[in-house]
Amino acid sequence: MGKTNRTENDSLGNVSVPADVYYGAQTARALVNFPISGLKSHPKMVQAVILIKKAAAQANHKLGGLEKRKSDAIVTACDKVLAGGFQDQFVVDVFQMGAGTAFHMNCNEVLANLAEEILGGKRGRYQLIHPNDDVNMGQSTNDVFPTAIRMSTLFLLEGLIDALKNIERSFLSKAKEFDQVLKSGRTHLQDAAPIRLGQEFRAYSRTLTGCRNFLEQAARSLLELGIGGSAVGTGINTPVGYAESMIKNLSRLTGFKFKGSQDLREAMQSMRPMAEVSAALRNIALEMNRIANDLRLLSSGPKTGLAEIKLPAVAPGSSIMPGKVNPSMLEMMNMVCYQVIGCDHTVSGAVQAGQLELNVMMPVIAFNLCFMVEILTNALKQVKTRCIEGIEANVEVCQEYAEKSMGLAAALSPYIGYSQAAEVAKRSLEEGRPLIEIVLEKGWLTKKEIKDILDPKKMTEPNL
Repeated sequence: MGKTNRTENDSLGNVSVPADVYYGAQTARALVNFPISGLKSHPKMVQAVILIKKAAAQANHKLGGLEKRKSDAIVTACDKVLAGGFQDQFVVDVFQMGAGTAFHMNCNEVLANLAEEILGGKRGRYQLIHPNDDVNMGQSTNDVFPTAIRMSTLFLLEGLIDALKNIERSFLSKAKEFDQVLKSGRTHLQDAAPIRLGQEFRAYSRTLTGCRNFLEQAARSLLELGIGGSAVGTGINTPVGYAESMIKNLSRLTGFKFKGSQDLREAMQSMRPMAEVSAALRNIALEMNRIANDLRLLSSGPKTGLAEIKLPAVAPGSSIMPGKVNPSMLEMMNMVCYQVIGCDHTVSGAVQAGQLELNVMMPVIAFNLCFMVEILTNALKQVKTRCIEGIEANVEVCQEYAEKSMGLAAALSPYIGYSQAAEVAKRSLEEGRPLIEIVLEKGWLTKKEIKDILDPKKMTEPNL
């Protein structure tokens, strides 16, 4: 037997809606209009909108616009969703009508039907609770959606910031472990002055700390909300004190220290805070991509590459070459970084695409921001535990490269002169002999002097 339907009515006429669902007419229209990707709004975006609805029901009751039984029913409905229920009712594709009206109405309809049943009514009737008049009282998609983007991003950023701190600590731990491992530096992928492996890893940690600091600074701009601006930022159809009450309620419900925007019109017109966060996420991707590439290069081999470090094996690397092990976690990290960079490009384009009082491209901004944060968080966690923590140094290989490196000539130059150092480097390359052997042969330095000059600490931290 086929599923039964109910008939609902919106401003365009009658709509057939499956009888067993909690969404209504406008959501049903969206399912017909936008079968685009199969992707749905992130659960944190749903959580953000539901929290806004809860805060609004409380504010509207306090300010005299919504009777207590309706307010209580909406709040109870919100709590049911926030507890993890009814997630399958938020069905609108992320590529939908501008500004996110379809998704917003999906949320209003689900809450209205839940509240309707709580008060003893029937799903789809809206006689006791109306999705627009009650659940959406004092609100517009135009101030709800940008507020929800800010909130959902902040929810997700907590996990990313923790993941960044943890991987920073892992790199720092490896820096201490590898502090005495002398190796050849490389510039232009050619031999350069010696460096310690620990110094390279310490720099990786510091780079990510800088990225995190920039992200945390950008995230602060998300704390300024335009809720209460209603349709165009003027606060039409909102009672006196509504915006202030919403900020207070949302701060209490989330633990974030929100503040009202100094200009509600600006908060709705401009997606600048989202662009700032997106740029910070892109910077993390750019730097983490570079670091992943470095680690892949340093671990190349094991017989015909640099092989200065050894990565933990996590999976067989080939369907045809037995025993092959690839830098799989780092390759995954690369792909995530490329995806994040692409998402940032989408966000950048959407941010500048707003017109006059509203940016209608908000849904694609919301999707990409949530997606960027989530995949970066998950990738960093996995790379930390399944790669960075298990890296081992091939000390003998590093030492051999350090002794053979043409870059040693830079350390010898202050003692034997640039021209003579260059001559030694040239002969070393032509004859396949170590620089030190040729310097001793020339009698320009003694073994003791060379040992002192090539002391790893002195050579790699001359300011000591």
